[in-house]
Amino acid sequence: MRKTPLRNLALGAGAVFAAAIAYLFFWPVPARPVAWEAPVAPGFTGAYASNTGLSGLRSIELGEEYGPEHIAPGPDGKLYAAMTSGTILRMDPGGENRTVFADTGGRVLGFDFDAQGRMIAADAMKGLLVVEIDGKSRLLTDHVDADDRIGYANSVIVAPDGAIFFTDASTRFSPSQWGGTLDASILDIIEQSASGRVLVYEPATTKTRVVAHGFSFANGIALSADGRHLFVNETGRYRIWKIPSEARDIDIAISPQAQVLVDNLPGYPDNLMRGLDGRIWVGLFRPRNPAADSLAPYPFLRKILLRLPRSLLPTGKPYGHVFAIDEEGKVLEDLQDPSGAYPETTGATEMENRLYIHSLHAPTIGWLPR
Repeated sequence: MRKTPLRNLALGAGAVFAAAIAYLFFWPVPARPVAWEAPVAPGFTGAYASNTGLSGLRSIELGEEYGPEHIAPGPDGKLYAAMTSGTILRMDPGGENRTVFADTGGRVLGFDFDAQGRMIAADAMKGLLVVEIDGKSRLLTDHVDADDRIGYANSVIVAPDGAIFFTDASTRFSPSQWGGTLDASILDIIEQSASGRVLVYEPATTKTRVVAHGFSFANGIALSADGRHLFVNETGRYRIWKIPSEARDIDIAISPQAQVLVDNLPGYPDNLMRGLDGRIWVGLFRPRNPAADSLAPYPFLRKILLRLPRSLLPTGKPYGHVFAIDEEGKVLEDLQDPSGAYPETTGATEMENRLYIHSLHAPTIGWLPR
């Protein structure tokens, strides 16, 4: 019997539908999601009550650069900022006399300065680097041992005794292999295998050791005033941990040495930065999305998510948000911009007369007068 055009159309539509279903249900994805229980999001209430304290940021131009993911003053009084391109800019605190200080060829997500005035940089593509005063960089470490590579160096802090603590955000997804820092982080957070860790590099021995593991995307890191504890952002589970700096190879899920300092945040915590008067500043990259939290118990549905275009992922709407806590986790200051005009607020750097706001993708450095 001769096929009619209508029947041909129906058969074609059926084939397309079957192919789409087969793709959504069976196409291989790199992540192996595991079930977990997401706490009910608190929303913008209590200490995080909605406000506009971050609205109307002033800006420092960056030329053709963008993405000041980490900003900090150097021992020379200059302001340093790590860009998406791999360059690190140096400028006066007001943005004048901007120059390229270094180009690591990777993507620096965090840095600090040691007692010699050298920059110690966590490069997501390369590992832990030292950048000399002349801007030349070299590798300090990119492995814990021969079979244990550091794939996602993220944030770093140098202790007074010279020990260098830094986060390896994910041992499952390295930005150099999975399309960059954002794509790798999405894979890790959707998977929830909690493969992130805190490491310490000891300059005297040139050894790298594991301090703690079991983080769902280990991100920002800061040191307590007395040097005895580390504060660590766990981006994938909306919380901040407090662990002893002398700990070695502890599993935060079971170790009594690990303490959740701040739990159930309204967004994804990114950088941690020491500020003035004991404050520790936290940046929230995006607010939480109820749809994403509702999928926490369903690994198979999260696999389907990974087969969709990235623009369809429930990553939360743009929303500017930074806040400061003390070492006990009490919120001291909270600044928000519900419009999200300055995108992806990853952290804040506090100086005597300015508060600089970090961002993953902004074309400027945002700041507020203090």
